[in-house]
Amino acid sequence: MSKTIKIGTRDSELALWQAETVQKSLEVLGYRTELVLVKSTGDLVLDKPLYELGTVGVFTRNLDIAMLNGEIDIAVHSLKDVPTVLPERIIQAAVLKRANYNDILVFKDNVEFLSHPEAVIATGSLRRRAQWLHRYPTHEVVDLRGNVNTRLQKLKDNEWNGAIFAAAGLERIKVLPENHISLNWMIPAPAQGAIMITALEEDKYVREAVAHLNDEETQICTTIERNFLNLLEGGCTAPIGALAQIKDESVHFKGVLFSKDGKKKIEVEKITKLGEEHTIAKYCSGTIIEKGGKQLMAEDEGLEKRVTVYSTKNLSKAQIKLFNNDIGVENSDFLKIRFNRILPKEIKSEIEHVIITSKNAVESLLNSFTSDELKFKNIYCVGRRTKKLIEANIGKVKHSEKNAKKLANYLIDNLSECEVTFFCGDQRLDEMPMLLAENNITVHEIEAYKAMLSPAKVDENIEGILFYSPSTVKSYLLENKADGIAFCIGDTTAAEAKKHFSNVQISKVPSVESVIELVNLHYVKN
Repeated sequence: MSKTIKIGTRDSELALWQAETVQKSLEVLGYRTELVLVKSTGDLVLDKPLYELGTVGVFTRNLDIAMLNGEIDIAVHSLKDVPTVLPERIIQAAVLKRANYNDILVFKDNVEFLSHPEAVIATGSLRRRAQWLHRYPTHEVVDLRGNVNTRLQKLKDNEWNGAIFAAAGLERIKVLPENHISLNWMIPAPAQGAIMITALEEDKYVREAVAHLNDEETQICTTIERNFLNLLEGGCTAPIGALAQIKDESVHFKGVLFSKDGKKKIEVEKITKLGEEHTIAKYCSGTIIEKGGKQLMAEDEGLEKRVTVYSTKNLSKAQIKLFNNDIGVENSDFLKIRFNRILPKEIKSEIEHVIITSKNAVESLLNSFTSDELKFKNIYCVGRRTKKLIEANIGKVKHSEKNAKKLANYLIDNLSECEVTFFCGDQRLDEMPMLLAENNITVHEIEAYKAMLSPAKVDENIEGILFYSPSTVKSYLLENKADGIAFCIGDTTAAEAKKHFSNVQISKVPSVESVIELVNLHYVKN
């Protein structure tokens, strides 16, 4: 147990309580730990309601980035705040035993206002707002943001009758006021009251460590609730509640969808034997949809988009859902990849040094040869995803870097007067081969694939363009002007964009999700 496990957390009192709980549990088991504080978008942007901010993963994204960058080993989250689709390479490693899942109302003086037609209730949750208005349609609901202590103070400072909180949060840090009542009629958010730990999929040591903290019953129930949420394609911008409980060897589930104004409600209930619970989420989400759920959500989402951006790569449904609620998205593939047939004579019995800078090159090799036929002694690559694909199908990567220039500098420092075989595309940049050649490293290039430009004419009202390679920039410019903002996946792509665009922004990590987060943060600030 020599490795120190770095635990990432937000710096609010509740987040620290959760992280310290995990820390103590791991240290009791004999593991060394260290807390690392990371600010979240949800903590930094406090002038908008969560449902207007619209960013899925608003409290978790920066912790994801810190993990992918190697700054932390695990992250501790309130599970209800975590998107139902995790970023590539990040997994749910453990769920702690669930605490109180109920919502509560903290009130000022008394609860006589509950029988009055006029009252003011505060909450930043669209789900709580919708359920309150469904029960008390004449009341006013105002926005309330900030950490637990900030929200309690705002309740004291304003002329509100009460505010709604998650019971678990107030109980955990021992700030639950006497003036409160349980809202047991309110269906909680999926996974409310549960703490989740994420880790990198490939980090076996950390995964085995935190697996000791997993509570199986909580995992079963929260998985059903989150799958239900995912199948309804809801997030922070949809008023969805879900609760699964295990009673007498059976799983009892209740799910609900409201309109944002609380006037419409669709609910479903199901009881299934323990062991057959994997069918619940699909059955219940399907029932909600059959009862008009899709139409209800479509009516609520019928707001005018504030801005529209264009992705030069086709995005999945899960990726499109990551954009802020008021950002419209159009997309198409600006590059078409064609694999070349690589001749057997190019693959020697064992090549000493191999360079691979893209997933396309890996896929081309696998298109021409079996894994057993690829005998490479030392493999050097660019990018985490390329590395993962290589190690899953070809062999161990000796060294990887974030971009081609950094890899070239590494090779110059560690190799001398030798030959390297570079599997590349026809649109590859000259910088790395030139640097290597200038330092007495001979580069034998094998064109593994062709990147054929496939531009589309983009509407003039598009304000931002998402680019994922220098070639997508070149393809875009064949049919379009360099107007608007270029949101780029990395330094190499940004370097090409800067030749044409006056406003170029670069994501923190080289992933599609990070580029989307870059777009979200830009338009939140603006």
